[in-house]
Amino acid sequence: MTNPDSPSRVLPQPPAMAQAQAHDAYAPPELPAHELLQERRFWKRLSWADWLFAALMLAIAAAVQILLPHRMDAYEVCILWGSAAAAVALGWFDKPLRWFIPLCIALAYAATQLYAGQMANGERFLLRYFLASQSAIGWLCALVPMAWLCYALGLLGGKRPAAGGIASDAPATPLLRIARYLAWAAAVAGFTGMLVRWHESYLLSPGNGHIPISNLYEVFILFIVITALLFLYYEGKFKLQRLGVFVYALQTILVGFVLWYTFSRNAQQIQPLIPALQSWWMKLHVPANFIGYGAFCLAAFLGVAELMKLRRPALRLPEAEVIEEVMYQAVAIGFLFFTIATVLGALWAADAWGRYWSWDPKETWALVVWLNYAVWLHIRLVRGWGGRLLAWWAIIGFFITAFAFVGVNMFLSGLHSYGGL
Repeated sequence: MTNPDSPSRVLPQPPAMAQAQAHDAYAPPELPAHELLQERRFWKRLSWADWLFAALMLAIAAAVQILLPHRMDAYEVCILWGSAAAAVALGWFDKPLRWFIPLCIALAYAATQLYAGQMANGERFLLRYFLASQSAIGWLCALVPMAWLCYALGLLGGKRPAAGGIASDAPATPLLRIARYLAWAAAVAGFTGMLVRWHESYLLSPGNGHIPISNLYEVFILFIVITALLFLYYEGKFKLQRLGVFVYALQTILVGFVLWYTFSRNAQQIQPLIPALQSWWMKLHVPANFIGYGAFCLAAFLGVAELMKLRRPALRLPEAEVIEEVMYQAVAIGFLFFTIATVLGALWAADAWGRYWSWDPKETWALVVWLNYAVWLHIRLVRGWGGRLLAWWAIIGFFITAFAFVGVNMFLSGLHSYGGL
């Protein structure tokens, strides 16, 4: 006789429930929506720190417009607010910039307060040794080689990854972390120095103050800072601390040139802006151009790292595929900004000379650079080529870019012959 409390007893079910369970037994399992199909709202991914940073940037822009309306026309007001919006976007995209940008602005503002409207106050202790433009740039020139040395020692002293492991996943050594801190400190010093130099140009000549991107000395400082920020972004995203030795080798060479240019040509002196550059177009064209230059040069030194990794797989470097992906992203970013800079340059030429294009040597070589990287991206994306070919191509592109940047002004004459050595 069956016990009614026995667990083996099956209670009768209503027909409708039994039919539903039978249907569910044959129904396919519910699959989660594909990642690309899931709804993503950008605004919901922003934290309170992102909104605080945005409010701070907009407040700074408003303060500048209120305090310095006599320094800006309608075009420059648009540039001011466009720069504030760009700073907000960059801070949302690359989180370390949320402290980098406000810190540089705060240091530059402290320098302006110490000057108190008089260039003679530059002998004050904090200005003379830390916050004056040449002091800050001097710190940049000291910190960059120190960062390179720490990157090199960190690369040599790190543990070799296990067989089959990805070197980029290996934890950073203390020396590599120190190198990253030094690299950030150098970028802060360089960018602060440029902001203070901008203020100093107004102290020296109230009617001829200008953004410090008007000569070879100033744009080399800009180039160093931009290249550093680009690398620090990719280093944080892909854990590429071990590639810092290559990028900061380039930075150290550039610092050596800046020091030579300073002591042999007295290039650190702030000069009045020549008539050809007295245009608000310069504030748009030159920074965009040097983002492109910086990204292309970064890609070239990543190409060197990829070739070394392919030749000697045991090297303590990220995998060649990782290096190539970062190199591709650097070229893509550089190509985008170089294209924008070329368009802006054409508009500036039309405003200044009455024509968009004149086949000036600088314009011609800019076109050569643009075509070189356009073909590079084409064969990478459409043809699917990679490896040594693209690495060597990126390295050769560095020399093409360097000639367009410096060589044209040194060896060829034309409408842009105002940035020579």
